[in-house]
Amino acid sequence: MNKDSTVFTQVMELLPQHEFRKCVKRYKGNYKVQKFTCHDQFLCMTFAQLTYRESLRDIESCLRSMKSKLYNMGFRGKISKSTLADANENRDWRIYADFAQVLINRARSLYIDEDFGVDLKEMVYALDASTIDLCLSLFPWAKFRKKKGAIKLHTLIDLRGNIPVFVSITEGKVHDVNVLDHLFLEPGAIYVMDRGYLDFARLFEMTKTSAYFVIRSKRNTQLSRVYSAPVDKATGLRCDQTVVFTGYKAARDDPKKLRRIKFYDAEKKRSFVFLTNNFVLPAMTITKLYKSRWQIELFFKWIKQHLRIKAFYGTSENAVKTQIWIAISIYVLVAIMKKELKLESSLYTILQILSVTIFEKSPILGVLTDDQLQDETFIHHNQLNLFNL
Repeated sequence: MNKDSTVFTQVMELLPQHEFRKCVKRYKGNYKVQKFTCHDQFLCMTFAQLTYRESLRDIESCLRSMKSKLYNMGFRGKISKSTLADANENRDWRIYADFAQVLINRARSLYIDEDFGVDLKEMVYALDASTIDLCLSLFPWAKFRKKKGAIKLHTLIDLRGNIPVFVSITEGKVHDVNVLDHLFLEPGAIYVMDRGYLDFARLFEMTKTSAYFVIRSKRNTQLSRVYSAPVDKATGLRCDQTVVFTGYKAARDDPKKLRRIKFYDAEKKRSFVFLTNNFVLPAMTITKLYKSRWQIELFFKWIKQHLRIKAFYGTSENAVKTQIWIAISIYVLVAIMKKELKLESSLYTILQILSVTIFEKSPILGVLTDDQLQDETFIHHNQLNLFNL
């Protein structure tokens, strides 16, 4: 990296520009565009995410104040509120979704050996959805309640590194379980889900594709015990049973036998019942797998707290999806930086350092490893310290 470049330029140099141009070409993003290209749009929106800009006017004012540095930072088009608004409105959001997927594939290869608390060689994913409330009068396309708008982020994360591998952005009224129809299931992989995804026909599809699931059971699930395996109750386990469905519809949708594991959490004084189609792993490992699902909750909290995806620069569906996919790209890019630059800091710390040094002309490695910047007082102690990637 050129040490005479700004920190922002050095961050952007980590991106595969050739892949970005391929994504733009795929959806004709620069068709009849002469001045403000998709690359300019991406740079503006990336700057907004990294520096927590509040509005399009805020983005315009901040970038124009650094006019002398913009060319060397990669900007070629004139920065204006109206031009950026038009780009977010009209440039196909799939450009940035595809580019985010390029970064995701790169990040997954870096985190493939990452420890997530369970000693397994199989791929393990956690699936969940998070709702972002919107004003229905401003976002009439985001249907949720009668007088309330919202969108949902249906997300599948690779627990090795907490990297999102699948994201679907839908209206808030779309039920979580519907996303199972759109997942590409990997044979041998394990999918960990909450009970909102308990749909017997869809889970049976997982079994038929040789994929495994671990899911919480509902209280009204009608099951009949076929066999009970011995368990060590000192560990919190209460039962490890082979079961079949007794309800007519459930038995029709999923005729295979399942495994039911009951675990008592002494700390929370709660019992949990899990269903899985995996009969090989120890019962305690199944319990630990479900516990690791909490990482996706931390992922949602992290991106909502540290990236701009709860307030939007535009009100159209295209503008909203563009902003969210670029935010996801930034999250994954910071995760890539952490691995490739061999940084010990958390993602939060890296993001905070970038936000205040973005225009400095210093080697990025020196900026991100400066002991003074890594002081503990720099980190807000109320942040998500469990999410130290």
